[in-house]
Amino acid sequence: MKIRIALAAALALAVAAPPVAAKTFKYSTTGDVIGMDPHINNEGPTNAMKDHIYEGLVTRHWDLAVRPALATEWTQVNPTTTRFKLRSGVTFHDGSPFTADDVVFSFDRIRGEQSDMKTYVTGVKEARKVDDLTVELVTEAPDPVLIQNLTLFHIMSKSWAQKHNTLLPLRGANAESFANRNANGTGPFKLAERVPDTRTVLVPNEKWWGTPEHNLTRVEFRPIGNAATRVAALLTGEIDMMFPVPLQDIPRLERTAGVKVLQGPELRTIFLGFDQFRDELLDMAGSGKNPFKDVRVRRAFYQAIDINAIHRVVMRGASTPTALMIAPGIAGFSKELNDRYPFDPDGAKKLLADAGYPSGFTVTLDCPNDRYVNDEAICQAVVPMLSRIGVQVRLNAQTKGLHFDKIGLKEGRRTSFYMLGWTPGTYDAHNMLYNIITLNAGPGSGANNSGRYTNPKVEELTKAIGQELDKEKRTAMIAEAMKIHKEDFGHIPLHQQALAWGVRETVAAIPQAANDAVMLKYVRMK
Repeated sequence: MKIRIALAAALALAVAAPPVAAKTFKYSTTGDVIGMDPHINNEGPTNAMKDHIYEGLVTRHWDLAVRPALATEWTQVNPTTTRFKLRSGVTFHDGSPFTADDVVFSFDRIRGEQSDMKTYVTGVKEARKVDDLTVELVTEAPDPVLIQNLTLFHIMSKSWAQKHNTLLPLRGANAESFANRNANGTGPFKLAERVPDTRTVLVPNEKWWGTPEHNLTRVEFRPIGNAATRVAALLTGEIDMMFPVPLQDIPRLERTAGVKVLQGPELRTIFLGFDQFRDELLDMAGSGKNPFKDVRVRRAFYQAIDINAIHRVVMRGASTPTALMIAPGIAGFSKELNDRYPFDPDGAKKLLADAGYPSGFTVTLDCPNDRYVNDEAICQAVVPMLSRIGVQVRLNAQTKGLHFDKIGLKEGRRTSFYMLGWTPGTYDAHNMLYNIITLNAGPGSGANNSGRYTNPKVEELTKAIGQELDKEKRTAMIAEAMKIHKEDFGHIPLHQQALAWGVRETVAAIPQAANDAVMLKYVRMK
């Protein structure tokens, strides 16, 4: 917290100071962004990259508060209609003017069948043009998180999309569409070069409507999958910033002159999920069985995992074990529900036997190896824990792009048992419920529910939560839904990981937000 306060003060001083010589900022993380199309690839680092180039009606400040962006103000016309006054004089990077037509077009596009981002306009049934600089969003019912959702509703140029035949978001075999390789937003940075898996280069948008708080003339993002190579690049000055810092390297970097390690809590929850949909598990061909449809099996897996050992050994103390699918700091978090069921391998073995699997079974664990802190190492630790109760786990660890394709809609959720992490983009529990824990709560519900968990009461509650304006009633409904899911063992929540960024002394100011996003528009170099 002291680091964050000091950093905020440094940022404020840097912003207030006279302009200094502009610099190139080079930074790196474990894997590449998945693509440029603002309406597909709902993944943290990819969404952060989109935020540099594209804008929504509203945006997040570095303190995560919602601020005006392409809309300067908004008013509630009636309980289901919100009117937005659009910013005048804004142009896209290609010079075309921004108008209400672009908002309406983007609303229709984000709701496309192959969009991964439609969840952020869920409940909105119409985007209506009033005039060139006024739009209205009409919701099915009163929406308590409409404005928070709109931070990830990025606006595209209608004329640009028409010109380049990219009117719909496409994934799968067609994912490499023009919009996924190129970009044309209104944001503070423009895409200058894109070499997948090698570098993404941005330059400032000189015609941006806002007042720049950065002093950058060029930004180079370089994915470096190997942790040791990434640390070496920071130490040699090849890059100015990297994240995450491998936990074992934090003490060394803290002792290194000219390098700082910024640490703080993160809002992402890491969890394991099960296929609860197929009648026959992919790993048990010919058996006609899916053990994960039995709550006793799901509970056995949960209680066979020693989360304290993972916290102590794998995460080196840099995690917060959790019993819930949301973190403290997310609206709707309940401290009272955040007690984990005990680690109990003997009880887990009995549960498996009671469910008809006294000798266990074999299953594949799909895991990324370049997305979360120590993701593959966590999965490696889970393998022997489950073997102690008779479950033989085949670990399939691969780069995040392949991992998300396999467990996601692109390949038909082709997984039996998997790892995923989720930060609710609205910082509200409804986002987790709608994306991960339901299937039938509305359009786009369950977009990231790879195991297709569902409970009729949770579906009903999630629909109601999305419309309830009374804070006390809404909080009680969230708690009820989370309690049902917890008792269903719908997923295995593991922990919230800690943030650890390595920054060279060449950087004068860089805010570290709890969403783990590098916000370039606030970065200043010395």
